[in-house]
Amino acid sequence: MPIAIAIHALAAVVWVGGMFFAYTVLRPSLGKFEPPQRLTLWNDVFERFFVWVWMAVIALPLTGYYLTFEYLGGFGSAGMHVHIMHLTGLVMIALFVFLYFIAYRNYRGAVAAKDWPLAAKNLNTIRQIVGSNTVLGLLTVIVGASGRLWG
Repeated sequence: MPIAIAIHALAAVVWVGGMFFAYTVLRPSLGKFEPPQRLTLWNDVFERFFVWVWMAVIALPLTGYYLTFEYLGGFGSAGMHVHIMHLTGLVMIALFVFLYFIAYRNYRGAVAAKDWPLAAKNLNTIRQIVGSNTVLGLLTVIVGASGRLWG
């Protein structure tokens, strides 16, 4: 159980922390660059970060289901916080899958074609999804950290 909890926590920290950093630190810092530079840099950032997100997208459900069924006896005996984490986690994964296979694919194509207006439009879609997932992720961390203490 300790290894599963550690993997679960690390996967959440990497994914949510990476989004928080990208949204609140990196994004405002890149505003001073011209679109070709900024959009190309974001493309490189996404290429590297999304490898880690995919690992989290695989690790979080695997470890979460393992812990739920092996140590809690299933969802029937799990606390409300586990159900909330399950729901928010599935929503976050669905949003990321859409981001990756639709918005990011379109973004990469626009950057490769040097179609900066289209790349910027797709980056805005990615930004909105990352913003939503950051909020969901932070709420999920709060629920996960405090849920066992709820009445």
